[in-house]
This record gives sequence, C-alpha cells and structure tokens, in this order.
Amino acid sequence: MTSLPLNHFKRKLGREQQIGLFSTLASPLLAELLARCGFDWILVDTEHSPNELPDVIAHLRAIDALGVSSIVRPAWSDMVLVKRVLDAGAQTLLFPYVQSADEAKRAVSYTRYPPHGVRGVSGSSRAAGFGLVPDYLANAQSELAVIVQIESAEALGELEAIAAVDGVDAVFIGPADLAASLGHLGNTQHPEVQAAINEAFRRLKRIGKPSGYLTTNEAEAERRIADGVDFVGVGTDTSIITRAATGLAARMRAPRTHSV
Repeated sequence: MTSLPLNHFKRKLGREQQIGLFSTLASPLLAELLARCGFDWILVDTEHSPNELPDVIAHLRAIDALGVSSIVRPAWSDMVLVKRVLDAGAQTLLFPYVQSADEAKRAVSYTRYPPHGVRGVSGSSRAAGFGLVPDYLANAQSELAVIVQIESAEALGELEAIAAVDGVDAVFIGPADLAASLGHLGNTQHPEVQAAINEAFRRLKRIGKPSGYLTTNEAEAERRIADGVDFVGVGTDTSIITRAATGLAARMRAPRTHSV
C-alpha cells in the first residue's frame, strides 16, 4: 500500500518563501535538470506551452522524485481539464485568468469531490496510487492547493473578494496579461503596470493572503523576493536557455585581440 503524498508547497505557503521556475518546453528531461539546480518548485505549464497530459505526468515523475514541489497550470479553469490534471497526480494548481469571486469559487469546486465540489470520482487514478492509497477520496482535498491568477484590471478591482474565497490558498499576479489589460502590451516594466502590481501585493499583504509572481527580469525578481512575495518564479526554461545561448554566441563572435 502507498500513502498520499504530502503537499510541501502548501505547507510552506505563508511561512517560508519559495523560489521557482516555469517549465514550458515540453521536456521532462529538462525539467528534471532544472529541479536539480536548487529551486523550491517547478511549474508545468499547459496554458501557453505544448504540454499535454502524458507530458504532465512525465514532468511530475521527474520533479517529484527529486523532492521539489510541482505546480501545474491548466490550460483553462475548466472542470474536465482540472479533473484530468488532478487524476494525473497534480496537487497544486494555478488557475489562469480568474476575474471574479464567482470564478474563483468555481475553480475551487473543480478540485473538490461532492458534496463540496464537482470533481469527477475515480479511485484508481495515478493520484490515488492506482487504487492503493487508503482513503484517497476522503483525504485528497487536504493535500491540494488552489492558486488563482489575476491578469486584468477588472480582476484587480475584485482582488480582496477573490482572495477571500474559501479554498483559495494563494493569489498569483500575472504581469503579461495585466500589462496588456492596462494598455501596455509587451511592456510589463511600464511604470503604470509596476505600480498596479506593487499595489496588488500591498493589498494581499494587508489581508494576509499568500502571493505569487513570475518575472524573467532578474532585477525585478530580486525586488519581489526582498518585498516578501511568498513564491516567486524567477525565470522560465525558455528564458534561461535563450539568454545563455545568445550570450555565448555573442561572446564567441566578439572581436578579439590576439597576442603575437
């Protein structure tokens, strides 16, 4: 018999800052490499990445085996998509583009079995140890974490109401779509965007709700960490590889003075 895995990411929320990365290139092997590099968590993205369910399972195996926390972002807040990801073994979900408290409530309901929600029941899923985890159906909820992603000016206006929804464990501020919503597509560093993000984190701190963020800007990542954001994505597999590869190519092509 096997036991229900503990969700260490959930247990650390609000108690210990956690630093991580987004995995977007549909490569479990690369995710395994990154999980060995000292990060607390790796997020497996299916919203803007070509990861399908078999890829998610392969990622979870690689990441979880190394004692690193895994997070999965479903492609959408959809009951069927969420059910499949949970059955695959994901325990922490990041729901994209949550606009209101009602949408947050629906997201939470997708992770709960009846009568507390609408999650479809399977006692023989990978999450249930293929039927070998005792009382999985009764205990699964205790090890699930729900994070909702705020990505628009409209959602910012509902921030406290969204954060107060029972079952929402943390709120993640998504800078790219927020910048677009504020009229600054592609410019997350615009002063208006940064001011809105700063204020969102202040509001979340006032109500004691754990917060999260992603930036590939290293200076901003350092600032968000210093500001006490609870979990910070400091890069993606794509950003790390492109920066390293283009930097190496540029250095190798740079003119050199050869001594005679």
